[in-house]
Amino acid sequence: MNSDNPKTNNQPSNQSGLSHLDSDGDITMVDVSDKTPTTREAHASGQVIFPAPIYEQIKAADGMTKKGSITQTAHIAGIMAAKRTHDLIPLCHPLPLDKIGLSFAYDDAHQSITVTATVKVTHKTGVEMEALTAVSVACLTIYDMTKAISHDIVIDNIHLMKKTGGKSDYQHA
Repeated sequence: MNSDNPKTNNQPSNQSGLSHLDSDGDITMVDVSDKTPTTREAHASGQVIFPAPIYEQIKAADGMTKKGSITQTAHIAGIMAAKRTHDLIPLCHPLPLDKIGLSFAYDDAHQSITVTATVKVTHKTGVEMEALTAVSVACLTIYDMTKAISHDIVIDNIHLMKKTGGKSDYQHA
């Protein structure tokens, strides 16, 4: 019995409301052909948390390492990642993105750098995955840029903060 095929597992048709399963429970890319293009925007956030002495060292150097500026490099990486989300997440639609913005903030209380991404498009589908991908890759880039001084770095709390446009809006509590 193939456990990857819902039909051979005696599982019911898609009653879960998951958008990437058809009525037979098969994986599918969402059909957006009948949707009307609207302006859609998504904001995502995440943190890169450092041991206290490493955080202080990075902050004192204003994010400069032997490899260069960690935030400038992560900024470019996040933009590139958002543009390539459809290459990374199998069922995402390729989108002509209108805006990709990233910001980086030192958080002394948590010895971390908070990464925030905003992605905007006028299209038939949203940009949540693009915003989350931008944050994820920017955080990974910061890890890569700083791992030479410590491997005790944690990437945490990557989440969608807000989305507007499309069928419904969302605001993280």
